[in-house]
Amino acid sequence: MSSYKPPKFAYRPPLELRSGERRQHTVVVVGAGPVGLTAAIDLAQRGTPVLLLDDDDTVSVGSRGICYAKRALEVLDRLGVGDACVAKGVSWNVGRTFFRDEEVYNFQLLSQPDHKRPGMINLQQYYLEEFLVERARQLAEIDLRWKNRVVSVSQSDDRVVLQVETPDGGYTLESDWLIVADGARSSIRRMLNLEVEGRIFTDRFLIADVKMQADFPAERWFWFDPPFHRGQSVLLHRQADNVWRIDFQLGWQADPEEERKPAKVIPRIRAMLGDDRLFELEWVSVYTFQCRRMSDFRHRRVLFVGDAAHQVSPFGARGANSGIQDADNLVWKLKLVIDRQAPDSLLDSYAEERQFAADENLMNSTRSTEFITPGSPASLTFRNAVLTLARKYPFARALVNSGRLSVPSILTASSLNTPDEESFGGAMFPGAPMDDAPLREAGRDLWLLDAVRDRFVLLYYAESLSAAAAAGLSALAASDLPVPLELMLIVARGGVVPVAAWRVLEDLAGRYAERYDATDGTVYLIRPDQHVSARWRRADGRRIHAALARATGSA
Repeated sequence: MSSYKPPKFAYRPPLELRSGERRQHTVVVVGAGPVGLTAAIDLAQRGTPVLLLDDDDTVSVGSRGICYAKRALEVLDRLGVGDACVAKGVSWNVGRTFFRDEEVYNFQLLSQPDHKRPGMINLQQYYLEEFLVERARQLAEIDLRWKNRVVSVSQSDDRVVLQVETPDGGYTLESDWLIVADGARSSIRRMLNLEVEGRIFTDRFLIADVKMQADFPAERWFWFDPPFHRGQSVLLHRQADNVWRIDFQLGWQADPEEERKPAKVIPRIRAMLGDDRLFELEWVSVYTFQCRRMSDFRHRRVLFVGDAAHQVSPFGARGANSGIQDADNLVWKLKLVIDRQAPDSLLDSYAEERQFAADENLMNSTRSTEFITPGSPASLTFRNAVLTLARKYPFARALVNSGRLSVPSILTASSLNTPDEESFGGAMFPGAPMDDAPLREAGRDLWLLDAVRDRFVLLYYAESLSAAAAAGLSALAASDLPVPLELMLIVARGGVVPVAAWRVLEDLAGRYAERYDATDGTVYLIRPDQHVSARWRRADGRRIHAALARATGSA
């Protein structure tokens, strides 16, 4: 079976057991999967101590979530693991859809040039978790405890109380805040008598991780009704280490235990690949899927993220990607509340924004699943007609749905946005996640998102700079702002004289001006999760102050 050897992380008796003391923590995170680790690392990098509990002592079994989209990679860059993920993973931008034995549709995830990251990488989840655990262990602010299982949770107005079991016995701890990242079967959600609502789909799929030498391109291939698996669908992805992920639709009547057996799996793979190709099974699983979410992701001092809050079908890679974005949205807000730079009500905007994103993911995931697994003969007839017409007609290609792939939500309705007062073109409106662009600073090339990182930033674009404008910008830098604000001057190629207190970056290829519809004097206010908060055609201290107050829930 698998050539991957999962690490075993050492259990150590907690201090509370040794001392008998009940300790008060600032933040406890439960669940050391990709989402819980993301939240803990982000908090620690902002200087907040965090206790991370997990009831296991290793990484995930099997490849599980394998597709990580550009936006998730940009978040992982800020956590210090993006380079490792991209180096180990398989980058891809092209997806192809086949009906029977003919290609009917293909797409490009990233059609624009000059972005740091690809549209998607494929990487087994256990590698991502390893990279994140390694990063977490480098941060003194994280107390990472393995084999610590939460068995009881209660809360009051000012704290959360947890009972935790370990191999050496139980202990009690208290926390100001609890982030729940313990997965789709969340035990903490059950302890608090909270429900997820939605739809469970009556179909089964087989996952087979297959190790083999193959010359297939690094692309996503999806078949409807292929000759080697009639009447069903099949998905193929390349992963690291010459491992290929193959998903076979089985139908609801399939016996999960029987379908996992090599005697059932190997003939399916041979029918797909041909009898003469050598391969080894790495991991096999059978799954059903659901599209459900909690009604509210915030319950006073308990905040739910990732699969604990919402579950989607795997078509479209929306699970781990949306969970990473949950943590990205939550942590900067929680940090401001902890530091008393924002009111507690700012955390309501986490629920507001990420419930909107979850609904968007659930809608797209449900539509994909209904197209892939038609629920009636009429639906099957419609789908096959669409696939047949897609070979020749563009209108039909737009209806083909083998999984609308994960893209970040555009939070246009967020209460934290400041609406436009002037006219802008392009896609960088308030609520949008930032587009990347190549820049240069002091002779060194860098990327816009790497420069912005994880704080409030004011971006001022200048083709020229008058003495009056320079004085106004310097005054803004010296003013009393609601929260710390980094000031960046982006200049047209050729540059202008730097302004004191501002970082100066050159728009190396003109991509910033193009993507942000930036003309001389254009200003963007960016949130710590790299979403646009506000934009103006000229700098105005009063408006910037008001937008900052609104973005921190203080308006």
